[in-house]
Amino acid sequence: MKILMVLTSHDELGNTGRKTGFWLEELAAPYYAFKDAGVEVVLASPKGGQPPLDPKSNEPSFQTEMTHRFEADAAAKAQLAATVKLDSVSQADFDTVFYPGGHGPLWDLAEDQNSIALIEAFIAAGKPVALVCHAPGVLRHIKTADGQPLVAGKKVTGFANTEEEAVGLTKVVPFLVEDVLKENGGIYSKGDDWASYVVTDGLLITGQNPASSAAAALVLLDAVNKAAA
Repeated sequence: MKILMVLTSHDELGNTGRKTGFWLEELAAPYYAFKDAGVEVVLASPKGGQPPLDPKSNEPSFQTEMTHRFEADAAAKAQLAATVKLDSVSQADFDTVFYPGGHGPLWDLAEDQNSIALIEAFIAAGKPVALVCHAPGVLRHIKTADGQPLVAGKKVTGFANTEEEAVGLTKVVPFLVEDVLKENGGIYSKGDDWASYVVTDGLLITGQNPASSAAAALVLLDAVNKAAA
């Protein structure tokens, strides 16, 4: 099995003067879920090279066993420093794709034509797609083969408005993940704020927040294995 993980290249948190990027736990927990299952993982980003880490995600209060493992893993850090450019990858080379969140994807991946085409290609090929936390916002412009929003009529989750309010960024982000999923016809639900909550509908797997990232990765692995059986 070969899994593509797509990370943001965007590092500016709106006009706050603060930095953003990908959320470390949302990379580390799925990365090791995949690696420990013996899966080959390829990391990609729009610009290639070292993607920006949201500095908040590496503060002590947000560190986890998996973030510590990643920080101590020289091979993983070397792979992260050399992500391949998103426009160079093809869904044909992978069994599935996983999008970690962080606020960065709301600015670049949600509008990135290569990302949009890639997700549409995975879905068209009958391959599952998983996105966690802010990454379900990347589905904003994704269409089905008949031109409808991919999430229309589908059960989905993603970073909740209440969670965005709790971190004080509802007026900073370009859009709210929960709102855009609902506007596109998604059947949005959420669990408790900051608790693991994963929703599956067909080929689409979405997780609500950082705590959902490991669970979403395991659901994805199961989906790929079942598809291959």
